[in-house]
Amino acid sequence: MSDVQNLTVLAEEAELRLDRWFRRHFPAIGHGLLEKWLRAGNVRVDGKRAKSNQRLESGQIIRVPPLPTSPPPDAAPKPVVVDEKTARMLHDAVLYKDDDVIALNKPPGLAVQGGTGMDDHHLDAMLDVLRFGSAERPKLVHRLDKDTSGVLLLGRTAAATAKLAAAFKSRAARKCYWSLVVGLPSHRQGRIDAPLSKLGGKGAEKVAVDEEDGKHAVTYFRVVDNALKRASWLEMEPRTGRTHQLRAHCVLLGTPILGDGKYGGKTALIEGTGVSRKLHLHARAVRLPHPRTGKLLEVIAPLPGHIKASFDFFGFSEGDAGRPFEAFEEE
Repeated sequence: MSDVQNLTVLAEEAELRLDRWFRRHFPAIGHGLLEKWLRAGNVRVDGKRAKSNQRLESGQIIRVPPLPTSPPPDAAPKPVVVDEKTARMLHDAVLYKDDDVIALNKPPGLAVQGGTGMDDHHLDAMLDVLRFGSAERPKLVHRLDKDTSGVLLLGRTAAATAKLAAAFKSRAARKCYWSLVVGLPSHRQGRIDAPLSKLGGKGAEKVAVDEEDGKHAVTYFRVVDNALKRASWLEMEPRTGRTHQLRAHCVLLGTPILGDGKYGGKTALIEGTGVSRKLHLHARAVRLPHPRTGKLLEVIAPLPGHIKASFDFFGFSEGDAGRPFEAFEEE
């Protein structure tokens, strides 16, 4: 049997049911075994007994009892062996590191966590290569979409991870995104307040505006520059953390994110330009209290190659944006 684990609920896992959280993290554990553990009190949330349908909150600690040593044939894959090239890529992606926090510049195309139909080539499966001599394996604090690049935080200890996750939940953490969108919004700066809900379907993650049943979602935006109304560079700050929030809100503006075929279809492309069809969404900066010192920690991520090339194509200059968050200080 393995040891007892105490795992922290990530900001992006808030409101997930406990049984679905287990299915995501421990796919080899069947529902029957989970219910047996819950009846016996072996699985606890913040030290208290729990039920399988309990909705989780960011920062909560889930006690996971020792896992069986002989998993069934459909068990989760064996721990990932990370090749030297991938390990070097992850090390090169480190933007900031201390005893409590690691900040990565996640490259586009790298999934943060696994999911249905996915292989083991995702960041969560490879975090051992980012231990840097620590006894504890670093843990994810939040998520980014697979095709979104930019700042991604890891906690190097359970205590640091819990405090970082709590900062995201309480909105003490601020996130600044850059995107290139097709067209020009009718307003140069504004606030989008449009509730979102997930669309139906197995494994569906796509969201849509839902005024009746949607979850509160707010995004501040401004146009930093534009190229003859063909493309615009937006700076955005989401004040809530809904799935695909920025992608859905950009469509609501009438300016889908360049390369976002999932939400914009053909309107998310600029034909005949030679501009990359990859998603042009980048988590430019994160600012939050340091989990140990309480001092503000701000991490800024440089643009990935395809977005940098598009900036050059449209004649956008990164210096025109100023410091992250300045545009929304009064909001």
